[in-house]
Amino acid sequence: MHDNEKLIFKDPEAPPTSEALEQALGESYAAYEALQDSLPCLEIEQEWLWYTPYKAWLAKGQHYWTTPRGARKEKNFYWLYVYEGHFIVAVWFKEKNRAEILETDVCDRIKELIHSADSMGKMPTFPVVLDITAAESLADLFALLDYKKRIEK
Repeated sequence: MHDNEKLIFKDPEAPPTSEALEQALGESYAAYEALQDSLPCLEIEQEWLWYTPYKAWLAKGQHYWTTPRGARKEKNFYWLYVYEGHFIVAVWFKEKNRAEILETDVCDRIKELIHSADSMGKMPTFPVVLDITAAESLADLFALLDYKKRIEK
């Protein structure tokens, strides 16, 4: 990912507001708004959390669903990091799903990111990190989130 020192929103007492996001993201704010507008259709809720290891506010996107027995379940789908002029969305997948993800309908650049991503952690996972500067970049993110929704239930 990028240098944590360059993350925006580093005051633990001041969570991001729409106005502050618009100022920080500049032209990329339209892509951020398009993502926010799409979240209900994706059944994803986003919340801003102070994340101590980064000493910054990050947005966590979670998918919620109800099981056939009526239990409400949730799964983390992404982390969103804000930098000056753009934002990054990191979507984490289990290593066992890497080959199948490469078969999804994403562009070759994203497939290369998936192929080259390093595994991390005790239960091997890997991030697909997308740098978003324009709404056109969201199609690949939506394809990844749709795939994650299908495999995580």
